[in-house]
Amino acid sequence: MRDRANPYRPRETKHKTWHRSPAEDINPSMPNIHEGLAGEEQGRSCRGDDNDSNSMSGLKQVSELDDFGLAEAQNDGMLLLSCLLEDSLRFKMVEGESADLAQLEDDPSVRQVVANGARMRTNVVEAKLDEGNIQEAESALREGLSLNSEEARALLGKLEYQRGNVEGALRVFDGMDLQEAIQRMQPSISDKQAPKKGRSRTESITAVPQNASSVVLEAVYIKAKSLQKLGKLTEAAEECKRVLDAVEKIFSDGIPDVWVENKLQETVSRAVELLPELWKLAGCYSEAMSAYRRALLSQWNVDNECCARIQKAFAVFLLYSGIEVGPPNLAVQIDGSYVPKNNLEEAILLLMILMRKCYLGKVKWDPSVLEHLTFALSICSQTSVLAKQLEEVMPGVIRRAERWKTMALSFSGAGQNNSALDLLRKSLHQHEEPDDIRSLLMAAKICSENVFLAAEGVNYANRVIANAHGSNAHLKGVGLRMLGLCLGKQAKTSSSDFERSRLQSEALKSLDSALALEPKNSDLIFELGLQYAEHRNLDAALRYAKQYLDATGGSMIRGWRLLALVLSAQQRFSEAEVVTDAALDETSKWDQGPLLRMKAKLKVSLFQHKDAIETYRYLLALVQAQRKSSGPLAAVPQMEDDNINEYEVWHGLAKLYSSLSHWKDAEACLGKARTLKEYSAETLHTEGVIHEKQGHNSEALASYINGLLLEPRYVPCKILLGAVLSKMGTKMLPVARTLLSDALRIEPTNSMAWYHLGKVHKEDGRIADAVDCFQAAYMLQESEPIESFSTIR
Repeated sequence: MRDRANPYRPRETKHKTWHRSPAEDINPSMPNIHEGLAGEEQGRSCRGDDNDSNSMSGLKQVSELDDFGLAEAQNDGMLLLSCLLEDSLRFKMVEGESADLAQLEDDPSVRQVVANGARMRTNVVEAKLDEGNIQEAESALREGLSLNSEEARALLGKLEYQRGNVEGALRVFDGMDLQEAIQRMQPSISDKQAPKKGRSRTESITAVPQNASSVVLEAVYIKAKSLQKLGKLTEAAEECKRVLDAVEKIFSDGIPDVWVENKLQETVSRAVELLPELWKLAGCYSEAMSAYRRALLSQWNVDNECCARIQKAFAVFLLYSGIEVGPPNLAVQIDGSYVPKNNLEEAILLLMILMRKCYLGKVKWDPSVLEHLTFALSICSQTSVLAKQLEEVMPGVIRRAERWKTMALSFSGAGQNNSALDLLRKSLHQHEEPDDIRSLLMAAKICSENVFLAAEGVNYANRVIANAHGSNAHLKGVGLRMLGLCLGKQAKTSSSDFERSRLQSEALKSLDSALALEPKNSDLIFELGLQYAEHRNLDAALRYAKQYLDATGGSMIRGWRLLALVLSAQQRFSEAEVVTDAALDETSKWDQGPLLRMKAKLKVSLFQHKDAIETYRYLLALVQAQRKSSGPLAAVPQMEDDNINEYEVWHGLAKLYSSLSHWKDAEACLGKARTLKEYSAETLHTEGVIHEKQGHNSEALASYINGLLLEPRYVPCKILLGAVLSKMGTKMLPVARTLLSDALRIEPTNSMAWYHLGKVHKEDGRIADAVDCFQAAYMLQESEPIESFSTIR
């Protein structure tokens, strides 16, 4: 039976037999007690992981003791229980410490410092810093994280900077020895770049020195940032430069892609990006330029996004800084490689590299890169290159309608109006953006420059006027202006006089309405003056020409040209020459070409042929000098402009010499013009005139026909071909009349066409028609300018 007073007394059993060792025979109770204590020590070493099992084992052994030595066993059992309770309490304390550590790691509100695999709360260090005890704070970090003096000071400075105490961070950074950190880092890097054999051992040995050195370099970078915030920009730039100089000494062949600690690479990338910005803020633009080129030409192992930011910032600086520096001096240059010659070329090169990175998906799409590239290419008149860049943009990056509009604008700026109009038609499709006013205005503008597209332009202009409401109401005047220009062009292709008159009156009405909405728009004033001049309403044209000059202050060449042509149409050649001389005084040398050509023709009208020849010679020298001084980007213009080219000068001299019957000089000048432009209707027309004056009618007839084959709508060849055919007998009179009538359909105000048509009617016996034609020719000749008004753009 079990004794109720002793619960640990074992039950009596008949079948259980104890097998004791000799030691147990000496003292049967002690081995079991020692076994329980051994279980206790094992539980302590395992930090309580097996406490429950060990304690139950010990209790079981105690419960199986026999009655021999019962009192001693009870005392030893109480000792065992006390030991077990103490071990359980220690296990709970260790478990609580582990929970606190996990809470410290997971709680973002707890500020801590991490180094060498150890963590430390910052509250103790911050308290010492607040008291001004920098040395004690440094000692606490050195002891808590196993750091040396420089590493501890670097972490202290970073801590102060993060707290916003910039001046305190600078005080901490004073006295740091960067050179010692570099020397300590160099062997670690050389070990890092050792062969892969035994790599894990080398890494474990050298990881700590590299990490420590990266901490010091980061401290120098933070010192530069602190100086920047205090406005000490030059000192900040010098400190930032120290970081890069140190890295270049360590990595003489450039930073490799591997074996570099991430913290060090991050510091280097930030310093590379910060240095040129600091030099710019300090006003040291030459140093900034050198820093940008150093960042891009040296091997810093920066990522694509960081490199793209540096390239974009450098391109923006080159475009807008106004500081012109020499081209980069490359130590190693591949034969045939392109080296930019000025800021603009270098900026375009950088922006095109960025665009290509966007195409390849290496960096994210940045719309501002396209905007800067558009500006740069527009400056050098190379918008056709911009159109090619836009063609390479992957679908989905830019809305296709937006891309079509931008490409159309680029092609239009390059003079490729047909390609631009095709893109605008796609953009204005009913399933795209049919009511986009910007596209409608651009399409109407392109159509207004071509008589065959004028009718289509009228449709676009009317759609602009219909959609000019709300936020676009201010564009109604622009739409009316485009409508007037397109109607004026459409009138030139009209087959009936009535239709032509109606379209001309509607054109003037639209321009007047636009001027009523925008009374201070100088472009509208000029367009009205030009329209009245083409309709031979010279008084109104003269009034608007003077008004345009007043509005622009005489700064626009086309205003001077319009005024001079109107005066020449009024046969006031001397006054026109005075206006031309005044315009030459107000115009730069490279823009004087059209004015000099006009002056030469005025000299011819005043029968001052020698002066006219001298003016042409001066113009020729000016054009040749301008061609030689033009840069590579301007050597091939992307579209024709108002400037005179060398071909026009030689052709003008040939016409002048032919009018003076100087055949050899005329043929020499014509040969020069033909070498510059081999196939030209103008050259063939002048050649035919020379042959006709020399009595070679068959050669003249061949020249006129060839000119019309090259350009079927060339009016001078039509007129002279009809005149030559009218001399070949009555059978050719219908053909001549058809050619002259077609010429008048194209240019209703051509006096020579009316004159030769009158001669054809006279030969055909139509005296009344001949009289009308001669009268029209006389009236038009009295109001004919020295140049066509259509030459003014």
